[in-house]
Amino acid sequence: MFWVYCSLGAVLVIYGVTLFVLSRSYPEPNWDWSQIDTSKLDFPPDFEWGAAVAAHQVEGGNHNNWSEWEKRVDASGNTPIQHGDVSGQAADQWNRYPEDVRRMKEELGLNGYRFSIEWSRIEPEQGRFDEAAIAHYHAVLDALQAAGIAPMVTIHHFTHPVWFEELGAFEKAENIPLFLRFAEKVFSEYEGKVSRWCTFNEIGPYSVMGYGLGVFPPGVKSYRRMAKVMRNVLVAHVQTYRLLKSLPGGDEAQIGLAKNIFQFDPYRRWNLIHWVQCRVMDNVFNQTILTFLKTGHFHLHIPGRVRMVETIPDAGGCLDFIGLNYYSTLLISLFMKKEPPFEPNLRPFQIRADMPYAIYGEGFHRALHRISQLEKPIWVTENGIADAKDDRRALWIQRYLYALNKAREEGCDVRGYYYWSLIDNFEWAEGYAMRFGLYEVDFSTQERRLRDGSQAYVDVIRASRSGQG
Repeated sequence: MFWVYCSLGAVLVIYGVTLFVLSRSYPEPNWDWSQIDTSKLDFPPDFEWGAAVAAHQVEGGNHNNWSEWEKRVDASGNTPIQHGDVSGQAADQWNRYPEDVRRMKEELGLNGYRFSIEWSRIEPEQGRFDEAAIAHYHAVLDALQAAGIAPMVTIHHFTHPVWFEELGAFEKAENIPLFLRFAEKVFSEYEGKVSRWCTFNEIGPYSVMGYGLGVFPPGVKSYRRMAKVMRNVLVAHVQTYRLLKSLPGGDEAQIGLAKNIFQFDPYRRWNLIHWVQCRVMDNVFNQTILTFLKTGHFHLHIPGRVRMVETIPDAGGCLDFIGLNYYSTLLISLFMKKEPPFEPNLRPFQIRADMPYAIYGEGFHRALHRISQLEKPIWVTENGIADAKDDRRALWIQRYLYALNKAREEGCDVRGYYYWSLIDNFEWAEGYAMRFGLYEVDFSTQERRLRDGSQAYVDVIRASRSGQG
């Protein structure tokens, strides 16, 4: 019996030491916001303030890409998008971009705008480029230039033509040259009007949601196929970077990608199973990609499911800047839902956004420091709140910009911030229920109205430009 007690005691000691080491290595800070003055900010006058959108989410009228996925009906009669939504006319920005550009300049005072170019419009059929679509994006860029708003163009923001999907998309490495051809085309067209380019948006969610959880197109649930897609998209980024740098204007262009970071924190910090889940998920969503971007070494491991290890020669450091998409932390537990509508775990003191996560400015501060390890200039390429009632948006802006300012003061080289999003949009698997826009959109009339909560962002921009914030 004595030895039983000794063995049990040893197990408890090891368990306790393990939890102590994990807690110290991966802290979960929660600031006392009642003691913080979020108005004390110090952004330089030349800091870039912007907003972001993605083509499929706002343009409307797409019929040759993700839109085909929206129409699917499974054997149970369920559609893949919440509430049976389809993108349809979205916010009709394809036609209304002059109005949106004017609002960005006159009402918000922005000097940056991140948007994507829809591949399925530019190359609706393999090898055939649409001159009218090419001319359209020239007109958008000309309008931005006239307004003094610097564009950041994303080449692939989740969507691509149906013909590319039918060929196997990025699951097949032999398809990468097809993406390179598209990237070369748009860069050659617009390089004189665009100084910053994102090759891809959120490689982690694109791979995991589409090929691991099956929530995004093509609806695959295979961790092995997910790993292959993630590897291939990272390789595509490297090859795109090198290609664009070799083209006329490539030396002057700044080329990066948008990397999302969600922290994965254990819902019960005393539960070692929750900790194991967090470390595995962080490896898949975050560390695998960050390590590759820095070193070219790809190592994705889900115990019992998949392990892929490869080093791509000379792939590390193929970035001129890094974009950070950040929203919140995810508190992980064993029985969390893996399909929408997701249900969040929250701390008792936390305030929830309409999306299933908390307002967590502390996590933004953590993410900025983490992505700084890539040793590249940082643009915050997405950050914003889904808040249909508009009763938390100002709080979000105040807390997150305070966290951003604090990170900058501590040495994070952040050059600009793009709020997500400029206008209400089609929010992928969540459809139209999630209202992220600085501007509320009435989708029956397409009327835009600046939300009251957005004024907090306008105030920070004005203070920054005047040298007072």
